[in-house]
Amino acid sequence: MHPQPCDEIRVASFRDLDNTTLYAILKLRVDVFVVEQTCPYPELDGRDAEPGTRHVWLQRGDDVLAYLRILDDGGGTERIGRVVTAPAARQGGHASRLMEHALTVVGNRPAVLGAQAHLAGFYARFGFEITGERYVEDGIPHVPMKRSGAVSSAPS
Repeated sequence: MHPQPCDEIRVASFRDLDNTTLYAILKLRVDVFVVEQTCPYPELDGRDAEPGTRHVWLQRGDDVLAYLRILDDGGGTERIGRVVTAPAARQGGHASRLMEHALTVVGNRPAVLGAQAHLAGFYARFGFEITGERYVEDGIPHVPMKRSGAVSSAPS
């Protein structure tokens, strides 16, 4: 009997991604955001290779089950984006695991994201609040959301 590969969360800068992993991540993003959601837009926006970008993904064997990236948005704020789960891996809690891990990477810094409007409740579970009006990006309704940096409270 062969052991089942376990799910592993990984974090890397662009320079530390090997070609096979990078290809799997980009294929997943294009398959979901461009093909499945029928949104022809420049998925490869140049931000993946920025020095402050961290790529976070859940891997099982050679398969990338879910992915997100964390960008330096300037002013001490992090931007979480490109949150995606492979169709065959949905409903497994993978996006939640990645969000929890991403927030440990972000730490006490504030974080922002542009959520597809129907997913605002998902992000609210992680402390994100809607900060502005609904807008349409690439034909899909979105809302801006922010999570304030963690504030340590003094004992009373």
